[in-house]
Amino acid sequence: MPQTTPPRYDVIAIGNAVVDVIASCEEELIEELQLNRGGMTLIDEARADELYEAMPPAREISGGSAANTLAGLATLGLECAFIGQVADDQLGKVFRHDMRATGIDFDTPARDGEPATGRVLIFVTPDGERTMNTFLGAGQYLPAAALDEDLIASGAILYLEGYLWDPEEPRRAMRRAIEVARAAGRKVAFTASESFVIERHGEDFRAMIAEGVIDILFVNESELATLTGESDFEAGLAAIAGKVPVLVATRSEKGAVAIAHGERAEVAAEPVEKVIDTTGAGDQFAAGFLSGYARGEPLAQCLKRGAICAAEVISHYGPRPEADLRALVDARL
Repeated sequence: MPQTTPPRYDVIAIGNAVVDVIASCEEELIEELQLNRGGMTLIDEARADELYEAMPPAREISGGSAANTLAGLATLGLECAFIGQVADDQLGKVFRHDMRATGIDFDTPARDGEPATGRVLIFVTPDGERTMNTFLGAGQYLPAAALDEDLIASGAILYLEGYLWDPEEPRRAMRRAIEVARAAGRKVAFTASESFVIERHGEDFRAMIAEGVIDILFVNESELATLTGESDFEAGLAAIAGKVPVLVATRSEKGAVAIAHGERAEVAAEPVEKVIDTTGAGDQFAAGFLSGYARGEPLAQCLKRGAICAAEVISHYGPRPEADLRALVDARL
C-alpha cells in the first residue's frame, strides 16, 4: 500500500555527478576537432584528455543535468536531495562540496579506484550554442546497492535523468528507484535528456510510458520527434499527451507547451538581452516548472517559472543559476 507519510523532500534526483569544463571557442575549432555541434557526445577518458588539451582557457563548474535542476530548485527554496556517483578524487570532492553548499543533501558514498569523477567538456560558440562531450567516469557505476531506499521514499517527486539511462548499472538502479517511489505513492518525473539517448533506449522509454510509471515527462522539440516518430510538433504532442499525466515540451526561442490531464498551457520564451551560453537551459526550465508543480500552482504559472529560470541561465556561462531565482520569479510572475 502507498505510504501516507508526508514527504521529507520536495524533489530527489538521480543523475550524473560530473564537473563541467566550459570554454568559448570559434566555429573553426568545432570543425577541426570534428565535434557534434550543438549535441552531446559520450567520450572515453583518452578523448576527454585530448579535447581538454585543445580547449581555450576554461571554467570548471559542477554540473550534470539532474544536479543542475536540483541547484535551481534549491535556489527557489525547495528541499532537495541528490543520488549520484563520484570517485574518491579531487573533482569528486569539488562536486560534493558544490552540492552541499547549494543546500542539497548528497550522501552517496564515493567510489574507490578508477575511473575518475566524470566531466563534460563544453565548447561554446559565439552564438551561445554549446557542444558537449561527456566522460561519465565514476557516474556510470552507480549501483542499486548505493540507493538509500528510505531517502527515495521520502521525496514527493523522484526526478530521473535520461543521460544516466545509457550505462547498465545506473539503469538498474533507476528502475529500482522507480519501484520504490511508486510503492511509496510518490510521483516520478523523467527528462529524456537528448535524442541520441532515445535512439538507444526509446523502447524502454515508450514501455515505461505505456506502463504508466512516468508521471511527468520533460522533452524538447527534437526529443519529442525522436520519441514519437512524428516530425510535426503538434502531431508529436498528440501522440503522447494522453499517455502521461503531465507532458512538458520545450522549444527554445519558441517557448514551451505543457499538457496535464487534458489541460493545455503555453508560454513564450522570456526575453534575453544576449544569449551567452545555452548550457543548462532545459535543466533550469525543469527546475522552474517543478518548483511551481510541487506547490500546486496552475499549469501556465509552472511554465512561466520555467521560462524565467531558463532565461536567467542562458544569460551567463554555466548551467546553474547565478541570480536569486526566487526573487527573479517573484518579480516576474
